[in-house]
Amino acid sequence: MASSSSASEAADAFDRLNPTIQRWIRAQYWSELRPIQVQAIRTILETDKDILISASTAAGKTEAAFLPALTLVANRWQDGLSVLYVSPLKALINDQMSRLDVLCEQMEIPVTPWHGDAPQSGKSRLLKN
Repeated sequence: MASSSSASEAADAFDRLNPTIQRWIRAQYWSELRPIQVQAIRTILETDKDILISASTAAGKTEAAFLPALTLVANRWQDGLSVLYVSPLKALINDQMSRLDVLCEQMEIPVTPWHGDAPQSGKSRLLKN
């Protein structure tokens, strides 16, 4: 069981996320954010510096990176590319896309996967806009 301090930190991290993201998390039936997610949310939302997220497999790294990044994008008023996420594997890009596609759609944030098998039309649209 989490200590009251870490439960408080998790609640604070959750409250700092965009309301659409909060609803998405609840729809996933998550009982809590994982420690790497709490730490990443706080760090990403509190700094403009680059960060590196490192954790074991299945620790929640994808959401640790994307949830605060999408919160920042949702609060942004400028046009243009907001997030560039680099992945070492095409299969990982496809997996992450399938996991986050519904959330990005709900937030009206377009996502363009970019690898050798991704449709050229999406890439062209991204470059044009």
